Amino acid sequence: MMKNTEVLALLEKYRERKCSEQELAFLNRWYEDRDVNGIATLSETEFKEDLLYIAAGLPLHIPVIHEVPLVNKRKLWPQFRTVAAAAILLIGVFLYLYSPFFGKQDRSAQLIALNVPADQQRQLTLADGSTIWINAGSKVEYPKQFDGKTREIYLSGEAYFDIKHDPSKPFIIHTGKVRTTVLGTAFNIKEDPNSHRVTVTVTQGKVSVANGREVLGIVTPNQQISFNTTNNKYTLANVDAQKAIEWQKKDLYFNDISFADAAIKLGQRFNVKISFENEKIGACRFTGTALNGENLDQILKVICSFNNASYQTQADGRILIKGEGCEN
Repeated sequence: MMKNTEVLALLEKYRERKCSEQELAFLNRWYEDRDVNGIATLSETEFKEDLLYIAAGLPLHIPVIHEVPLVNKRKLWPQFRTVAAAAILLIGVFLYLYSPFFGKQDRSAQLIALNVPADQQRQLTLADGSTIWINAGSKVEYPKQFDGKTREIYLSGEAYFDIKHDPSKPFIIHTGKVRTTVLGTAFNIKEDPNSHRVTVTVTQGKVSVANGREVLGIVTPNQQISFNTTNNKYTLANVDAQKAIEWQKKDLYFNDISFADAAIKLGQRFNVKISFENEKIGACRFTGTALNGENLDQILKVICSFNNASYQTQADGRILIKGEGCEN
């Protein structure tokens, strides 16, 4: 039988996602039989550490502590009281962290929801001093105060984060099934439901990106991880992080850019789909600046005049760019 210190070492490895399949199998067996594997003899300090590891995400199927058989209660009463107390604590941890009913109820009751209109952006300062710039058409759910051992929020859409450093309280952003964990850094998260992708780009510090409990990678400055939520595949690449956060700057800069690439920027800023009558129009290149506060019509009029083009708003809200276009 393994010593408590060895078990706790394995739990630490699990928390860091470093366990082998054999070690994971052992941990599952240990939890299933932990009343006879020595949890009752753990010191108070060790047991509290144990609970912290459980809270960090051990598998959901692990059962709670088994009840000691009635025939042994008198003989093992001191240990039984410890096991019973452990069972109560563990049940509380599991209900709080893993029960869908309790989780949903707690989230809806305690989180504030901020929905950003399709034609606007918002800046939000959280209770810990962290700042979030939220892109058009996005939603952030956050608590009024961070009272627990972690700082957790929920994002749908796109936002840029500048997180206050606090190594004792990791900051976690839930974007669908993607979980981004940081201690203090600046990064961008973009959820694109059309391409079924969640993209995390780091400008400062580093973040850990996970699909549920599976760590996908550690992202450092000028790196980007892109995760496909349909097939669970991902890529990690070096990028110019500043380009990923251009949307949150006050002005839009078009530096020798194609009309097609400019349309993508405008579509993201104003949450609208822009298409071209032919590929030659999208190939036209230009340089210019769209000032903050200018609406989409003002910007399109100027860009179209640069490229001998015109635009038309369709009945469904989409915008069609027309014209002869340019040669590649």
